[in-house]
Amino acid sequence: MASRSLLVLPDDSPAEILAAIEDARKSIRVKMFVFSDPRLLDAVIAAKKRGVAVRIMLNAGRRDGDDDNAESRKLLRSAGIDVADGNPDFALTHEKSMVVDDARAFVKSLNWSVENLEETRDYAIVTDHRSEVDEIVTCFEADWERTKFKGREDSTLIWCRGLGRERVAHFIDQAKHTLVVQNERYQDAVIIERLVRAQTRGVKVRVMARAPHTLKKDKLVEGVGGLRILQDVGVKVHKLKHLRLHGKLLLADEERAIVGSINLAPGSFDDRRELAIEVDDKKVIKRLVEVTEHDWKHSHALDLSDEGLLEDLAKRMSPEKAAATLVLDGMEKKKKKK
Repeated sequence: MASRSLLVLPDDSPAEILAAIEDARKSIRVKMFVFSDPRLLDAVIAAKKRGVAVRIMLNAGRRDGDDDNAESRKLLRSAGIDVADGNPDFALTHEKSMVVDDARAFVKSLNWSVENLEETRDYAIVTDHRSEVDEIVTCFEADWERTKFKGREDSTLIWCRGLGRERVAHFIDQAKHTLVVQNERYQDAVIIERLVRAQTRGVKVRVMARAPHTLKKDKLVEGVGGLRILQDVGVKVHKLKHLRLHGKLLLADEERAIVGSINLAPGSFDDRRELAIEVDDKKVIKRLVEVTEHDWKHSHALDLSDEGLLEDLAKRMSPEKAAATLVLDGMEKKKKKK
């Protein structure tokens, strides 16, 4: 009987991912934004040595020119593994997936890096549903061959580019009682609008985000603006206390969830190869409820006042520059107090 299960990082460790690679008998397909963890590198190289057909697709580089995968690419190729860059039709390949023996697929928010395996809140859905596995394989082959791919409209899988924005917006619109969102970025105007509408129609919306100073310089204004809009309409916006948030999760009414690689930002929806999955499996949902409740209890409200933003952004830039960038009046208030 087909099933889905959930991995929660760092709680679960990479043990199940490593076991799946070690159990592979025929083929392994990996598509990854960052692949640098030594344990996983050793595992796929060992699989290749015992005769498994291993193919790995890595993001070619970031917009600033940095290539997180340069050393891993050399190592994998020296072991005889077929390695390709992500499809150049996309600005970035941000999808994080693995298919083993055409029978089992992992849809993840986490990169294969030590940081995401050990230090950040991340998630993965493991599925052996035939239609889901086949669709992920079909997309992998299309990106490998640089051909077009279009996901099924009735699929549980959510692809970008494609219907990503529409699917996420529809998911939010269907929420009736509660909505928990964990994401690094809240920058897409359509998604922010849907979250506002959910809050104003009586849905209890809880948002978890990263601190503003972690946002990239060119995304700071819209990122902070999105969070402040949500807070202004009554949405509670929190930050994890002792764990960095990297997971991308939406959980509605303790009944349905979306897990995957998609940030709530225009770039993810419009320019990147992304993958997420919508699930309603009772065991998966039960654990997501438990984890998100734990995370909420171990978080604190983000101070998005002018003064709070200035204090947070001081970790990255001068107060004057922060005030000018975000048009804050906190500096004037501080001067008056003196």
